Amino acid sequence: MLNKFKEVINTYKTKDPAASDSLVIILAYPGIQAIFLHRIAHKLWKKKFFCVARMLSYVSRFVTDIEIHPGATIGKRLFIDHGCGIVIGETAVIGDDVTIFHQVTLGGTGKHTGKRHPTIGNNVLLSTGSKIIGNITIGENSKIGANAVILGDVPKNATAVGCPGRIVKLDGTRVDLPIVSKTNAKN
Repeated sequence: MLNKFKEVINTYKTKDPAASDSLVIILAYPGIQAIFLHRIAHKLWKKKFFCVARMLSYVSRFVTDIEIHPGATIGKRLFIDHGCGIVIGETAVIGDDVTIFHQVTLGGTGKHTGKRHPTIGNNVLLSTGSKIIGNITIGENSKIGANAVILGDVPKNATAVGCPGRIVKLDGTRVDLPIVSKTNAKN
């Protein structure tokens, strides 16, 4: 656990030009605090200490203003920048080297049980205010623009923007493709 924590500190030093001192990062960066507390809560959750895990996640939310359900699975080197208002749901899966800015939601629709939150691939950027909703997948190396609302899968190497979300770049080429909502595709 200590090595993973050091790895996240180094991630902050690499991705944030204002983050140069480890002690300041630990004490004054709510993203790293939320990640650390989530790692503990997630271990408790997996050992079926649900109440204790939920209480720890509640304390984390109170202190950091970042809500990460203890059931969520988070990969290596997550970078949360200006984390206020982030919500990550119970069945969300976040890959390695993901960057999340403030007010991002990885949420469910409220209509489903089981896997109901997004899966975020490796090396994905989730810009400020983006909402990724439902059991959908954001492919690796993709970027989601500020305030985008994404209700369907986004392929790897894509850039998606807007409300409703549209793919505007795919494999380095400009495109204009709608994102098909899984909910609408079934109706």
